[in-house]
Amino acid sequence: MRRGAGALLAVGALLGLALQTTPASADSGGSAPSSTVTKAAKQTAGQWTAERMREATPVEDLLDIGSRAVERAGKAVPRGEELKVPPLGSLGGSKAQPEPGGPWSGGGDVVKTTGRVFFKMGDRDASCSGDAVTSDNGSTVITAGHCVKYQGNWHTDWVFVPGYHDGEAPHGKWTAKKTLTTPQWEASEDMNFDVGAAVVNELDGKKLTDVVGGQGLSFNAEYNTTMYSFGFPAADPYDGEKLIYCSGTTFQDVLLTKDHGLSCNMTGGSSGGPWFTEFDEATGKGLQSSVNSFGYTFLPDTMFGPYFGEDAKKLYETAQAS
Repeated sequence: MRRGAGALLAVGALLGLALQTTPASADSGGSAPSSTVTKAAKQTAGQWTAERMREATPVEDLLDIGSRAVERAGKAVPRGEELKVPPLGSLGGSKAQPEPGGPWSGGGDVVKTTGRVFFKMGDRDASCSGDAVTSDNGSTVITAGHCVKYQGNWHTDWVFVPGYHDGEAPHGKWTAKKTLTTPQWEASEDMNFDVGAAVVNELDGKKLTDVVGGQGLSFNAEYNTTMYSFGFPAADPYDGEKLIYCSGTTFQDVLLTKDHGLSCNMTGGSSGGPWFTEFDEATGKGLQSSVNSFGYTFLPDTMFGPYFGEDAKKLYETAQAS
């Protein structure tokens, strides 16, 4: 493909990117970069009113990632031994019901663990999606890297609203005391490593997963498998007020990244929403194996999510130990 002949779409918004054709060597990053949030938690949560949450702009509508996002995208993602972290409670069998994007009506744990993420991006209110996972600290949220940090700036006033719908926060607004990302996203916004995490404060004396439960995780797993993707797309034709999902058999990106690909028409605002393997529609439980990250403008209705290899595992381990 000719340089400049294509562009990347970060879950619904055009990002003017020149295609990079020269792969770089693989290396695994160091410890996960993080930002400690110093603003008073109660003050931050209280500022996110129903009206402000509804009006928050999907983060992808604000981005212009540029060529840095793909300048190292040809490198391999470091892999190790497969690791599965079970969700809180039992995990049932997986069912395959292909869906390119529709409201989730199945109920189960995913309705509580998945939520919208709100934050200040410069002087703009923005939104993403995220997921509560089982963790040692009971307070870990997994999202996309660009949902915690972009172009050298950590987002502020960061809050996670699990179970969000129609401006409501049925399980509370959980403020971040720390947000983290991978070294590769920190250094060069490498789309292979577009993974972020947050450690949230307790709310009313309780930890996040004590209230909403926690999904499992899977690292260093196989490509080409059945996955379910969830998120809160807020760009047309969606409005960010309902939990949307896609499902089907994934494939490996053969263009600029080593990401998983999935037939899915979710738009801006869904970034950071979880991808599950071994997902059980009856219980709404699964193993989180990726997040909504980006799409190609020349390949409509297709979502890509980073491979959860060694660096995603390190990020999770650092977050749950915080």
